[in-house]
Amino acid sequence: MQVPLDLARTLAAVVDGGTFEAAAAELRVTPSAVSQRVKQLEQRLGRVLVVRSKPVRPTEAGAAVVRLARQLALLEHDALAAFGGDDTASPRPTTVPLAVNADSLATWFLPALARIAEEHPVVFDLHRDDQDFTAALLESGTVMGAVTSQATPVAGCLVRPLGVMRYIAVATPAWVARWCPEGPDAASLAGAPRVDFDRRDDLQGEYLRLVGADGAADPPRHFVPASNDFATAVKLGLGWGLLPGFQADDELADGRLVSLGGPPVDVPLHWQQWNLGSPLLDAISDGLTREARRALEPSVVG
Repeated sequence: MQVPLDLARTLAAVVDGGTFEAAAAELRVTPSAVSQRVKQLEQRLGRVLVVRSKPVRPTEAGAAVVRLARQLALLEHDALAAFGGDDTASPRPTTVPLAVNADSLATWFLPALARIAEEHPVVFDLHRDDQDFTAALLESGTVMGAVTSQATPVAGCLVRPLGVMRYIAVATPAWVARWCPEGPDAASLAGAPRVDFDRRDDLQGEYLRLVGADGAADPPRHFVPASNDFATAVKLGLGWGLLPGFQADDELADGRLVSLGGPPVDVPLHWQQWNLGSPLLDAISDGLTREARRALEPSVVG
């Protein structure tokens, strides 16, 4: 059984665009032609490859074909670059989908990508998710590389340590005076309003466990799903929360924020990428690793 490359690319365009119409615009054909190609590929493989919803979703079999299409596109880019000795042989920028957590995206990640894009004809399709979940995007073939908390390599991937993002629990002095009049401790913090990134964010819960809160309380929670806005919510006194140093150091120094005590919460970050032997993907990995090691705390070995 063979997977025709042109049909696999069409399926990837459908999944990336979310609709047959968007894929048609990208491929410069009619939506009917796109539909016929997808049907032809499904008949050839004997599998349903997409759920025809809005947006379109790949089935498990479809995700495997999309991953193949992306791998072949990356290898094609590298082959064309080898012909010319550099990336200028490529007729158009190569799209590289990557997954990254919000706090990395808000700080060190984009400067690294900017430098990479100056040296290579590449455009990035970024998928933001919690560092505990980005590895799943690698497994599904949605992305080629990911910043993740998972140290164990995803099947078919390579892994590198990046460093540690260190978080400290903080709040405004006015918030502490209102909710922790005797001083912040496990009991008062467990029931006080806090800020969470989203309903999967467990950093604040992890901190409470570290300081000995029993977890029985069900505190009011503000959900603010953007890194800078999350920090702003804490600085405005909506609740307490864990912030990395780059978002809290200035305010701690001048008293606009105060530390709630307790240990920091360290989140080790790793870079995982497809194991393809791709010069472009390796250049992205090298650039991101250098920037992360400059911006993050060193990883603890052993």
